[in-house]
Amino acid sequence: MKIVIPDDYQDCVRHLDAFARLEGHDVTVYHDTVADEDALVERFRDAEALVLIRERTPITASLLARLPKLKAISQTGGGAAHVDLAACKRHGVTVMAGTGSPHATAELTWGLVLAAMRHIPEEFANLKAGRWQRTLGTGLKGRTLGIFGYGKIGRLIARYGQAFEMNVLVWGREGTRARATEAGLDVAASQAELFERSDVLSLHLRLNADTRGIVTAADLARMKPDALLVNTSRAPLIEPGALEAALRKGRPGRAAVDVFEQEPVTNHPLLALPNVLATPHLGYVEQDSYERYFGDAFDNLLAFEAGRPVNNLAE
Repeated sequence: MKIVIPDDYQDCVRHLDAFARLEGHDVTVYHDTVADEDALVERFRDAEALVLIRERTPITASLLARLPKLKAISQTGGGAAHVDLAACKRHGVTVMAGTGSPHATAELTWGLVLAAMRHIPEEFANLKAGRWQRTLGTGLKGRTLGIFGYGKIGRLIARYGQAFEMNVLVWGREGTRARATEAGLDVAASQAELFERSDVLSLHLRLNADTRGIVTAADLARMKPDALLVNTSRAPLIEPGALEAALRKGRPGRAAVDVFEQEPVTNHPLLALPNVLATPHLGYVEQDSYERYFGDAFDNLLAFEAGRPVNNLAE
């Protein structure tokens, strides 16, 4: 097969152990992201299969109409919200997804919590510049960890918080609240209470029509002036522009983010704020995760080529 893998920013895919599974196929890997449809058509025009790295390149109906040779899309991870599945069905393109792992993202989330609360990046910069002990950090023991969304990642974050002797407070849909109650966790009476009580508040929701913009300016205004908001899920969960404005007003006092509305980012208003810790969407960008994600994606593609049954999301 002629296979194209776009958006491999780090040039790491061909160095994975899993990449050996594509031996004998004609594989082209691109290390940048292009948004222009004409440029995407030029790159994908001869592809019989695409292997997509999460949501980095949307596959739209208009793009699919210009790719008559495309037969299959194999997605890394379990989500395919960025792929027009109805258009894939019309064009006879099989769409396959693998499984994901919550651990890498949960670990990065907790790393951001610790780094932000203890001012680790600032103090490292101070030390390199010859400055000694310029900030006063905040500990986690006895403080309230708010978790908005109690899925696979949220459950891990709750366990991390308990290990640090934090009080865990959960809010989300009815199923989320039921699972949290069953686990013996404190459940907020409302979304407003979650934002009011949390010293650290971490978002762990899927992005869909119901959750887009679910965190409003009013929610953020309820947060404590020394609270930390953490978002390693999706940027559009927060009302556009609300986080930047809230941080300038001082509620919450700090934010740690791993996700942005448009990626990759070279310039963003959040990056200019002194009370923001930001990373370039590193949540799932980890060796074991990549081996698992790409191993699944390649196995699905090989099963498709061999005519074996696959789970076609576009059916």
